[in-house]
Amino acid sequence: MSKTFVPIAARPAPIKMEGFVPWLRSNLFSSVGNSLVSLIVLALLLWAASGIAQWGIIHAVTAAEPDACQAARGVGACWGVIREKGRIILLGRYPQPEHWRAELATLLLLGLVVASCIRWFWKPWLALLWVAVLAAFFTLMSGGVLGLAKVTTDQWGGLPLTVMLTVISMTIAFPIAVMVALGRRANMPAIRTLCVIYVELIRGVPLISVLFMASFMFPLFMPIGQSPDVLVRVIVGITLFAAAYMAEIVRGGLQSLSKGQTEAAASLGLGYWQTQVKIVLPQALGTVVPSIMNNFISLFKDTSLVTIVSLYELTGALSLAVGSDPNWRPFKIEAYIFIAAIYFTCCFAMSRYSLWIERRLAVGKAR
Repeated sequence: MSKTFVPIAARPAPIKMEGFVPWLRSNLFSSVGNSLVSLIVLALLLWAASGIAQWGIIHAVTAAEPDACQAARGVGACWGVIREKGRIILLGRYPQPEHWRAELATLLLLGLVVASCIRWFWKPWLALLWVAVLAAFFTLMSGGVLGLAKVTTDQWGGLPLTVMLTVISMTIAFPIAVMVALGRRANMPAIRTLCVIYVELIRGVPLISVLFMASFMFPLFMPIGQSPDVLVRVIVGITLFAAAYMAEIVRGGLQSLSKGQTEAAASLGLGYWQTQVKIVLPQALGTVVPSIMNNFISLFKDTSLVTIVSLYELTGALSLAVGSDPNWRPFKIEAYIFIAAIYFTCCFAMSRYSLWIERRLAVGKAR
């Protein structure tokens, strides 16, 4: 007996789970309560955005005219202060005829940092490139050679000083931190005690105290006329401070590894330094990448404290440029928004690079 074919009724298409609309549905409008809260927050954001647009764009003054800015005060922003004082904010007290040197030196240093973040440049000659670029940076900034006018370090400021302090302190602090972290786990009591004292002593005081002691207290213990330049003392103070905090981050990564890693390396006949360099440190540093990058970002922003020792980096140069001019003093908030955008851009770039490294390490572990 033959059977009659009965087709299966059509089923509804599956709900799309990827894309912008599904994301909204699952994250913002998954229930009545979530939808209500999302709509309220969205309304508040639109209201704030409307006010910011009115102040910052529609009624803003872009011309470098103090009278026009005064007329729009309280209604629109005065971006003319950036046009008028922007170069001083970015370059501080550096002599104006020599601004091209500071700009070129900063571009070289930033280019070196970007190149060092690209995998293709991770070659043995990268160390030589660092030496060459740093030599070019200090030659351009200081002058006194190759026909360049001499510029003392107390005239350095703005973005070049901020970038230089951050890059050099980060570069020197990282190997110090690794050595201190290994020293705190060493079997030799003398080395372990010295590392503990260093970390606890530095972490027990704020950075502003370290800078104050490096700038004003240290010269008291030196012969007259023999004290290093204030910029050198500040770099040393920031480096030692950053290394102490980073050492604890690295030590946390070392403690996260099981003893089986070192035991397996010992069974293969690897020595102490071979084990640390090839087995332990790559894994330990990979687990603390977010914390290390957080320390770098914090150090970049903490360079603003060098103003207390009369080194006018980006934040200090702003006060120097706007605070001393009564015509532009009322418009400090626009200038602060300007340097806040610079800080945010640099910090956001470092954060995204940290995420890229984490993804690379995740791929390596998956393999």
